[in-house]
This record gives sequence, structure tokens and C-alpha cells, in this order.
Amino acid sequence: ETPAPEEAATDEPTRETTSLEEEGEIAADYLEELLDIADLDGDIDIDVEHDRAAVEIVADDPAALRSLVGDGGDVLDALQELTRLAVQARTGERSRLMLDVAGFRADRRRELTAQAEEAISRVQSGGAKVSLEPLNAFERKVIHDAVAAAGLRSDSEGVEPQRYVVIYPAD
Repeated sequence: ETPAPEEAATDEPTRETTSLEEEGEIAADYLEELLDIADLDGDIDIDVEHDRAAVEIVADDPAALRSLVGDGGDVLDALQELTRLAVQARTGERSRLMLDVAGFRADRRRELTAQAEEAISRVQSGGAKVSLEPLNAFERKVIHDAVAAAGLRSDSEGVEPQRYVVIYPAD
């Protein structure tokens, strides 16, 4: 008996997943060359998360990769943009790839989620909007996601690099 088409389709990777995996492979090749040039030891983990390629550089000694993160993640942000450009040069398509180094973004996501939860509590208990400090695009997205999950509304205001999130009480 032949499975129904919808069942068969779920067993095979989708075209989009395959192209995201390809993005990850291209990014990994680019980053491996960079690690060689910089004489840094690290391994590349590739995944697909939230409809985008996710690549992480990991090492037995995460401190050895600190130079790839920089102060507050500024070098990591630049490295992510360069990696996206390398992927775009090979595929001809804009990449939304997310890069992490030694768990920096994962740790930052946890910190920001806790910060968002505290601000959400202040909005819910006080009824007034709360403005947060300036954040980069990745950080603002983490806050917006937490606010939406709590059933509240948020907007980004200001101009880079002073763009920040405002959380509003429920209507």
C-alpha cells in the first residue's frame, strides 16, 4: 500500500529545509577557513531552527573563542554578517543565518528572556508602558517574542544604534 502524499512528504526533507542545510554547509566551510587563518581551534555545529540556518562555533575551551565574540557580541555580529554575505555570494539568495560562538547568543537569549519577563511583570502590575535600554536586532527580537508570548504588545523605537523596545499594557 502506498502512503498518502501528505504522509510521504513529511518523511522527506522539504526543499526549504534542504536549502537551509545547504546554507549551513556553505557557512561552515567559510567559518572553517576563517578559523584556520586565525589559527583558532573550534568545531562547527549546523542546525535548522525557526526556519533559518543556525551555525555555532564550539570549542573545548570556550574562552579560546572570545576574540570571535568581542565586547557585547560586536565581533560576533560582524562575523555573522560576513558569513551571510559569503552564503549569499554562493547561493544568490539573501541569508537569514544565525551564528553563535561558544554559546554567547544562547546565554544572551536566556538573560534577555529573564529581563523581558521582569519588564512584562512591571507592565502587567503597574499598567504603564515600559521602555528598555537600546538593543541590537537579535536582542530586540528575543524581547518581542517574549512579550508576544505573554499576550502583550511591543514596538521598537529610536534609530540604530539607540533602537529600543517599548512594552505596552494589554488593551
